[in-house]
Amino acid sequence: MSDQRFIIEMGMGNDQYGMDYTKAAARAIEDAIRHSSIPLFEATGLPHDAMRVQVTVGVAEPDKVDCTELAKRLPRGRATVTAVEGGLNVTNPDSGSTLVIATAAVEAFLPRQA
Repeated sequence: MSDQRFIIEMGMGNDQYGMDYTKAAARAIEDAIRHSSIPLFEATGLPHDAMRVQVTVGVAEPDKVDCTELAKRLPRGRATVTAVEGGLNVTNPDSGSTLVIATAAVEAFLPRQA
């Protein structure tokens, strides 16, 4: 039986001073999650672990994201996090410091109902 997506939320986050891609990605995921409320579980009695959560984060340097750590932070469901090229790095021409901007898509899936 295949899964059926029932929610997708988008978010944006940044790290202004440390060039920490994981921190920026975490903030993007938190931003996306704050936009959603899923009363489905209380209404149906489904357990939260029935939900598969798939997160895709876009940053300029995806290899610098700790996807395992981000997956552990998700509050519900069986989560996986994947980092891909995206987001944006903005360099301050006066100081040379770089602002890291991340984007995130958080998708939730349940087993397809007959």
